[in-house]
Amino acid sequence: VQLQASGGGLVQPGGSVRLSCVVSARTFSNYAMGWFRQTPGKEREFVAAIKWSGGSTKYADSVKGRFTISKDTFKNTGYLQMNSLKPEDTAVYYCAAKHAPITSTMSDGSAYGYWGQGTQVTVSS
Repeated sequence: VQLQASGGGLVQPGGSVRLSCVVSARTFSNYAMGWFRQTPGKEREFVAAIKWSGGSTKYADSVKGRFTISKDTFKNTGYLQMNSLKPEDTAVYYCAAKHAPITSTMSDGSAYGYWGQGTQVTVSS
C-alpha cells in the first residue's frame, strides 16, 4: 500500500482547503484511511478516519463540525475537507492506512501500518 497526500498550502483563518490522498494498492476494501497532523515539538494528533468499506467515520473533537472526511472508491482517493480553519489547525497533515480496521482503534496512530508523506497546511493572515 502506498499513499500520496496533496492539497496543503497557506489559507487565511476562516478559510477552507481540501486535502487528497491517493491510494496505490491491489485491494483496499478492508482498510481504513486516517488523517493525522503534527506540529514541531508536539505529538502526532488524530484528525479523522474513514472505513473504506461501509464509510463509517470518526473525528477528533477538535475538528468535529468543521472537517469532513470522505472517499471516492473509484478514484482510490480519500479527502479531508477542512472548513472554518483556525491558526491552531496549522500542521503537517499525513494520511495513513490501517488494515482490518476496528472502529475503537481508528484514532490510534500506532495501529496504522502505512503512511503517506505529509502536506503542510498553514492557517495565517
